[in-house]
Amino acid sequence: MSIFNLKKEKSTEKKSTGENVSENINKSNSTSCLSIKILGSGCDKCDDLKNNTDEAIKELNINATVEHVEDLVEIVKYGVMSSPALVVNEKVVSLGRVLKKQEVEEILKKYI
Repeated sequence: MSIFNLKKEKSTEKKSTGENVSENINKSNSTSCLSIKILGSGCDKCDDLKNNTDEAIKELNINATVEHVEDLVEIVKYGVMSSPALVVNEKVVSLGRVLKKQEVEEILKKYI
């Protein structure tokens, strides 16, 4: 079945818009590395969530890889229909609103 052109996407292995940002934030306190994704089209709300997430990571002094996913096909694979969304270790933990830094910290504490 070719819903949302998923088969075509897999066969061509097309990357998203190229504006996805991946960055590693490494701190010495934590030994495990969290995988964090911000899902959204790149709007101001998505950018705000990414900034709040980056600040929370620094505040908690943890290892994390943060990726901003803007590709609609990738976003739909997570079942997300409203953005921005926050994904931690491949689990959607928030969607449809911008979390404050303190809210992101509380979520991340559950994973460290």
